Amino acid sequence: MKFYHSFYLVLLGLFSAFSIQAFEVEEHSFHKANAISNQQCISCHEQSQHDWQQSDHSKAMALADKTTVLADFDNKQVEHYGQKANFFIKDNRYQVTISYDDKTDTYPIKYTFGHFPLQQYLVETEPGKLQVLPFAWDAREKSDGGQRWYHNYSHEEIQPEDRLHWRQPLQNWNGMCADCHSDGLVRNYETKDNSFDTQFDNINVGCLSCHDDMSTHAKKAIKPKTGTNFTASNHRTGQWLRSLGDKTAHWQGEKRDNEFMDGCFACHSLRAPLNDGIKPNTPFLDQFTPQLLASPNYYADGQIKEEVYVYGSFLQSKMFAAGVNCLDCHDKHTMKLKVEGNGLCLQCHGSEVYNVKEHHQHEDNTSGAQCVNCHMPENTYMGVDDRRDHSFKIPRPDISQAYNTPNACTKCHEDKSNQWASESLEKWHGQPKPLLTSKEYLMALNSGQAIDIEQHLAIIADVQLDVISRATAIQLLSYTTQTITAEILVPYLSHSEGLIRLSAANIATLLPPNDKVKYLSPLLQDQYKSIRIAAARGLITSEISAVDQPLFDKAFKALIHSNEISSWRGEGLANQGVIAIELNRLSDAEKSFIKAIKVEPYFLTGYINLADIYRAQQKPFQVASVLSKGIKNNPKSADLHYSYGLHFVRQKQLDKGIEHFNKAMTLMPDNAQYAYTYILALDGAGQSEEALTKLKTLIVSYQNKAQLKELGLYLSQKLRNKAYYDFFLSI
Repeated sequence: MKFYHSFYLVLLGLFSAFSIQAFEVEEHSFHKANAISNQQCISCHEQSQHDWQQSDHSKAMALADKTTVLADFDNKQVEHYGQKANFFIKDNRYQVTISYDDKTDTYPIKYTFGHFPLQQYLVETEPGKLQVLPFAWDAREKSDGGQRWYHNYSHEEIQPEDRLHWRQPLQNWNGMCADCHSDGLVRNYETKDNSFDTQFDNINVGCLSCHDDMSTHAKKAIKPKTGTNFTASNHRTGQWLRSLGDKTAHWQGEKRDNEFMDGCFACHSLRAPLNDGIKPNTPFLDQFTPQLLASPNYYADGQIKEEVYVYGSFLQSKMFAAGVNCLDCHDKHTMKLKVEGNGLCLQCHGSEVYNVKEHHQHEDNTSGAQCVNCHMPENTYMGVDDRRDHSFKIPRPDISQAYNTPNACTKCHEDKSNQWASESLEKWHGQPKPLLTSKEYLMALNSGQAIDIEQHLAIIADVQLDVISRATAIQLLSYTTQTITAEILVPYLSHSEGLIRLSAANIATLLPPNDKVKYLSPLLQDQYKSIRIAAARGLITSEISAVDQPLFDKAFKALIHSNEISSWRGEGLANQGVIAIELNRLSDAEKSFIKAIKVEPYFLTGYINLADIYRAQQKPFQVASVLSKGIKNNPKSADLHYSYGLHFVRQKQLDKGIEHFNKAMTLMPDNAQYAYTYILALDGAGQSEEALTKLKTLIVSYQNKAQLKELGLYLSQKLRNKAYYDFFLSI
């Protein structure tokens, strides 16, 4: 039987409706009883503390009072579709009355969250549980469109039944945001009653988050030994220098140790946590499983699309490959750019080569002459937050034409075409440098095009490609093949790069059973927890040797823990349920999916997997009940309608099945499988003529036409329609 599960945990949840009331909760303390204070650092590091106070880190979170709140709370009323809020001050406390339809609640504002370009506000809806309000304050200058309240999803209505509604886990501070906005934070989620006892050492991001607990050092009043923390590696001697004739600088001096960036990546990445809280000075892959460069988070060429932060883009860059680190551009305590404008890039890139009109082809001191506007284009997130792509790519409108990717030229010159941009760049700089063949294959793969196994393996084997792109290709192997040999995969299971090993471990389920045990077992003692967990995940149903069993048990325990700490949302529970299925513990799996639905009634995977369990147990009434409830809570879910349609087919109620297949196809018009099943069902119901006619109209809309083409040829032959047969043959 087929079960759905999500390896990367996305973040969604539970809605509770309240009657009209002034909603009060018991005051909950979020400070640890024995908190480690950053105050111990200040007496010796006054300048560092002064610089840090200028940083966004210092304002990551604060108690809501007149010194921290930036927004207008002077009985300010705002509305977004049916959602209304009134922000006011009463009894010297900042408060909000928020309503949707006839449901109204009033809360005190407990904390501010961030400060620029927007400030958000947290309210305590249950003891210990903080939610982010749906309205944020635009902190930009009024001349820039700021100094106003706005809705986080300004272009769409977010109803209470929506996963993005502010009461859902997706908007929960404890699980979603907390660990990156406060020092030493632990979520302390309790699965039994779906509650939090979240605590932190310091309310914002300070010394502790980067340097770890320096209490012993503070007491002894001596400098730490080299290697005590990652930031010490930045004091190695050396500098970026250009030799005569060089266009760009090269590192000269002791070999750089950039491991400290794992501390930056811990928050500036899209990743699934393996532990409760972040441990400073700990390797990134020992604490997280990162999201790689796949759709829909990235464009086919690796540019950022969704809110993926910096890790994935920076690891693609030539900068990263050359040894550039965060602190080459950002001050270590203010975190601001060391130099504004092109001067930042000209630290390493020759001004006489790159800061001239012959290169950028724009008038000096204009936006088009700024390096970042061509090589670090911006995307806007959270309504007003412009963030730059850190892959430092060269604009390639020719790639945009082929793969529908953005480029800096037409992003600025909105009235111009990719063809115009390509011709202009060619006139100025000549033909673009040919792409690596492996890069062409990777972009085809990332855009959803079919490539063969030889092409896929060529991506993975090309050492000229960046490591994260190769790791992405490994993780996508199942798109190209259902089996793989040990000869192909073993070099990557033992690769020196952790990301390569991690992806290889995740895809090792494609190996023959005996080879899987033989080659995954050594990874149960890998240096990184993410890889040990991936190995355990792949070996769940395998026979482990007596020697490796203790290692497996330990890694498996870590796997279960990583799911438990994320069980405040549906995905953590669903992942537990899938593991229980693989262990043939269907009762445990059933409980996990039932709880997933309870915790998050708008999480569709819980319904689909629970229905599949009941189907396997030949309980059609329960199948129908679960899927019906799922569609009631998620009426726009194509997957649920498709699953319900399959249920009706099995119950020999084809007319009802067709109705749901049609709905699934309408809701997800780019899914060729839904169209195929819909047409096949029409044919099965004796409506072959209608099926053929509709397929002829539908097929042109799908990029992947192979299966639909075969169906069209079959129906044409069945109905002896030569014209239609020739049509499908020509596609």
